[in-house]
Amino acid sequence: MPTSPFADRPYREGVGIALFNRDGQVFVGRRTDTEEAAWQMPQGGIDAGETPVQAALRELGEEVGTSNAEIIGASRGWLEYDLPPDLADKVWHGRYRGQRQMWFAMRFLGRDQDIDLEAHEAEFADWRWVPLGLTPSLIVPFKRPLYEMVVAEFAGLAVPA
Repeated sequence: MPTSPFADRPYREGVGIALFNRDGQVFVGRRTDTEEAAWQMPQGGIDAGETPVQAALRELGEEVGTSNAEIIGASRGWLEYDLPPDLADKVWHGRYRGQRQMWFAMRFLGRDQDIDLEAHEAEFADWRWVPLGLTPSLIVPFKRPLYEMVVAEFAGLAVPA
């Protein structure tokens, strides 16, 4: 049950990760919790006492199953998205209207075999490398504007290393 009207709810603080391989492509995973073909970059909430950097590194380990990466960039500020109101009433016990995220660009230093989606509770059923500019067309519609901002922020990093 929602705790307050949608417009009065705060944003949940989180992080997002654009993980680039040596070819300049970015990691996307297909979510396990939906039948929809929803592909996204790793993301998650910031736990109490964590900095955004610590949260991003933790989420990388939890969702991608590796820590073999280095941070090569960060968004200039917090990026926000609103959930559709009916969805916002269901997730996070209706406490939040969406998320405000600090995004980090990371360079993957390992091999594809180092990626282990089942290292923790799997959030992705499958994964692949794609051009960064393709990611807005792969994400659920309500997150497209956010992904367009991420593409604009990190386009200069989407190059072979």
